[in-house]
Amino acid sequence: MQNIKLFLTDVDGTLTDGGMYYTAQGDIMKRFYVRDGMGMKILQQTGVKIGIVTSEVTPIVEARAKKLGVDYLCQGVRFGGKVEAVMQICNKMGITMQEVAYIGDDVNDIELLHHVGFAACPADACEEVLALPDIHIMKHAGGHGAVRELTELLLK
Repeated sequence: MQNIKLFLTDVDGTLTDGGMYYTAQGDIMKRFYVRDGMGMKILQQTGVKIGIVTSEVTPIVEARAKKLGVDYLCQGVRFGGKVEAVMQICNKMGITMQEVAYIGDDVNDIELLHHVGFAACPADACEEVLALPDIHIMKHAGGHGAVRELTELLLK
């Protein structure tokens, strides 16, 4: 864990509880857990770059990424696209995938979880992710402290 130079997270089901909230006017909202963001900021202050990799493209995630001051934001990357996006980041940083920690919760995260040096998931991840060999399963659910739990683990 001491070799981790890049920390990445999925959004829906990881940074959020996976729910999508709709107003009567049709606006979509997502709930983020503030302590997850603080954990990411603390990790960033130690020199680890932080980022978000998500299948969705939404101004909500862009706003959250801006508030957190993430180093990398990759939206609209699905399945194999997540691996390719992270490999591009690694090339820019001059690091290997073994120096990346990633937390994700669903089937579209599996390929990336196989490629990174430290793979983790929230306690309520889908069965396929929970069954991955060498996956670090957090005690907390997505959107309820799983990301913070992982950042604290990486800081120890």
